[in-house]
Amino acid sequence: MRLSLVPIFVFLMPLAEIAGFIIVGKMVGVWATLALVILSALLGAALLRIQGIGILQRISAESRNGGDPGREMVHGAMIVVAAFLLMLPGFISDIIGLLLFIPAVRELAWKVLRKRIVVLGSSRAFGRGAGQGPKSGPGPQTRPRGPGHVVDLDETDFHREPNRKSPWSDQKRLEE
Repeated sequence: MRLSLVPIFVFLMPLAEIAGFIIVGKMVGVWATLALVILSALLGAALLRIQGIGILQRISAESRNGGDPGREMVHGAMIVVAAFLLMLPGFISDIIGLLLFIPAVRELAWKVLRKRIVVLGSSRAFGRGAGQGPKSGPGPQTRPRGPGHVVDLDETDFHREPNRKSPWSDQKRLEE
């Protein structure tokens, strides 16, 4: 949306929501209209909880597998926006919110937004295999990273004496 259209949208949206209240109120009555508004807010909160947990699990799985979690992050953001729209009083925002909960609509929005969104990460999981350095670039950063130093210790190699003066010590102090 262009910047010049945002003020017009911000001004017209509440007017459209008020008109929606009037139309629905005339059709079903005041109490039914209020019940629908409350029901949509509760539905938004419930859907946010149910869908949000699933999105967080998919983002975690995508990151663990070394993939790009950008798609799942955008889906998660759209679910948060959808739940917020459902919690707002108004039927037009409810319709937009319900549409954003549909995976096909979110996928369509992702295809539109994909070229404009870049996910940056400092982890090696983003775009590289484990133990590899950056894909390109001058200097020493292009060298493959080694697996690191591994120190294998047994119980006999490492032993720590407990500090009896420590307040976190399990042993009773004899001085007291």
